[in-house]
Amino acid sequence: MKSKPTRQKPDFSKLAQETLAVRAGTRRTAEYQEHSEAMFLTSSFCFDSAELAADGFAHADQGFIYSRFTNPTVSMFQDRLAALEGGEACIATSSGMAAIMTLAMVQLQAGDHVICSRSVFGATIQLFSSILLRFGITTTYVDLSDIASWKAAVQENTKLFYLETPSNPLTEIADIKAISKVAKKANAIFAVDNCFCTPALQKPLALGADVIIHSATKYLDGQGRVVGGAIVGSKEFIMGKVFPFVRTAGPTLSAFNAWVFLKGLETLELRMLQQSANALALAQWLEKQPGVERVFYPGLKSHSQYALAKRQQRAGGAILSFTLKGGKQAAFKLINQTQLCSITANLGDTRTTITHPATTTHCRVASEARKAAGITDGLVRIAVGLENVLDLKNDLISGFKKPSK
Repeated sequence: MKSKPTRQKPDFSKLAQETLAVRAGTRRTAEYQEHSEAMFLTSSFCFDSAELAADGFAHADQGFIYSRFTNPTVSMFQDRLAALEGGEACIATSSGMAAIMTLAMVQLQAGDHVICSRSVFGATIQLFSSILLRFGITTTYVDLSDIASWKAAVQENTKLFYLETPSNPLTEIADIKAISKVAKKANAIFAVDNCFCTPALQKPLALGADVIIHSATKYLDGQGRVVGGAIVGSKEFIMGKVFPFVRTAGPTLSAFNAWVFLKGLETLELRMLQQSANALALAQWLEKQPGVERVFYPGLKSHSQYALAKRQQRAGGAILSFTLKGGKQAAFKLINQTQLCSITANLGDTRTTITHPATTTHCRVASEARKAAGITDGLVRIAVGLENVLDLKNDLISGFKKPSK
């Protein structure tokens, strides 16, 4: 019997982003050599002997034992996302908020201090200001674009810098490089939520961040199907700190959801570039509509951090927001008259979604904090999908028309 020739594996460090999105992290079983990634829907894995079982449990990070913390499908997703972000390792979690909570649990202890950008997802504020506060962990919120405010907020017990850029929902842009220098001087871990841009548009680790957080629910899936999260960083941090916590506490991503995310990553770059182009066209159109006070989109020259966005991001992203002159009444009127846009607080879908942040995503944030973050009653957020832009304009235009006398 002739021996089978052995093909060399590609050097993934030399491959382009779009190639990594469909090839990185792939594992094939020896028996079947399946082309598409297999879905391992199993709670546990078997061993050929007691000795091998003992060795497996002693080196849990090197094999597959129990799907609470080791599963081949989940590992493929983790490896692919790490490759796309330029990180050494990744741990997936059951949701984006589970990823943030995991980061907090492995990095912080009672008496520690967090510096967080003011304009972040509402549940993130609730986590830092309510849940972590009960354990003696305090948080200072700062203007994400004001480097001086990050410096001024540093305390002797500061252990974590947390940033969303672009911010939700006003798409403010922070200078990742500049903030990373402040964090390093403070000997604090610097985490960046890369949910809005994804590695297709922005690489925070290359700009000085230590850790990347993802709500994979959003653009990594891209079609609004499943919930998940991820933490990307150095092997020392991810496998040394994050993995032991996930193994014990169990904020686990399911194998099925991981398989869906793997399929989502394959089209990530195509979707992000097209949705960014759609969002730019819609934002430019919105600037010309009656009743619109201001449009927030990093790809617009009117955006206060336009130059920084051009340097730091490959495109403006798919999220935009705008304020209406009539406040909440005008915002609700516009949202309610749409027929095509989905009224939902989720984002990252191929289908355009529209929402009123003050009464949905940020409703649990105190009114004073919402006002400080610029989330007014007249603010509307749109997560632009893959529909024809003209159809989206036609869906919105009735809300801008003046009523006939």
